Amino acid sequence: MPTRFGAGYAAASYRTAGVDIDAGDRAVELMKEWVRKTQRPEVLGGLGGFAGLFDASALKRYERPLLASATDGVGTKVDIARRMGVYDTIGHDLVAMVMDDIVVCGAKPLFMTDYICVGKVHPERVAGIVKGIAEGCVLAGTALVGGETAEHPGLLGPDDFDVAGAGTGVVEADRLLGADRVRTGDVVVAMASSGLHSNGYSLVRHVLFDRAGMSLEQRVEELGRTLGEELLEPTRIYSLDCLALTRTTEVHAFSHITGGGLAANLARVIPEGLHAVVDRSTWSPGAVFDLVGRAGRVERLELEKTLNMGVGMMAVVPAESVEAALTTLADRGVDAWVAGEIIERGDRATGAELTGDHPS
Repeated sequence: MPTRFGAGYAAASYRTAGVDIDAGDRAVELMKEWVRKTQRPEVLGGLGGFAGLFDASALKRYERPLLASATDGVGTKVDIARRMGVYDTIGHDLVAMVMDDIVVCGAKPLFMTDYICVGKVHPERVAGIVKGIAEGCVLAGTALVGGETAEHPGLLGPDDFDVAGAGTGVVEADRLLGADRVRTGDVVVAMASSGLHSNGYSLVRHVLFDRAGMSLEQRVEELGRTLGEELLEPTRIYSLDCLALTRTTEVHAFSHITGGGLAANLARVIPEGLHAVVDRSTWSPGAVFDLVGRAGRVERLELEKTLNMGVGMMAVVPAESVEAALTTLADRGVDAWVAGEIIERGDRATGAELTGDHPS
């Protein structure tokens, strides 16, 4: 029996299915300039290969090199970028989310790859995202060795997209940071965030748009700019700041404050039997955190377990290292302060808690 497949239709092609290979090639050409800016001597080849190559011979100088890896995205912050038509800042966010996880164990960033998934390839848009990733890689001291742009028509709308990335770093085994080094009497040093960073945007969007009816173009006086500009503020990249601390003073642990908030993330680097106590009165969260709380009548504990509340990274250092740590961070333009301490708990419970109240 003759089939009717294709009857009355023009010949099918990848383009008629929604995938534009030419647009993808154009996007690659536009992004090459930005990727080149991230290159280090260890990077071999260029864009277009099936794999990124990184010369690992430098690792020979390590006695026992440990490779650290992390992968992440920027969550629903991509929706703000799409609606604003601004794409480079989320590339910056992506690097921060990946590389600031890697540096927590004391690892030096080496290289990163990205994955950009779109409903339709808009070459300038994709290049803008990669531009932001490349700029972030420079700030993190890492190379961008490759990536993938995937076009998914039918699954994503023409303007929809998402980004993800993976990175690798290295640390000498006997310099690995973490809970094993933390001791009673250690001090918790907080480093200010640049804003919301890239966590909690599902709550933020629900509160500000669905409940409060605000718009991205709306100027908010307490923020000193439009709501959209505030929500797209790039995540601070702490990688090189943290590495500078490890060179200038003794550090026992770092904690990257992301999803779950300050207490939950700090608890991840506290050993059994010890407890971190952080005093809220040592800092005032930025205006955007108060805005989210007021607009949605969100309880403080809910805010604190969702948002960073003005602290993007924490360092746990011995008491005698505090002055040197604060000096190093100040010299690097990082707002930092003593926020708490490590105490012993008789019940062997492990964790972290916030005490006191933020200054009014």
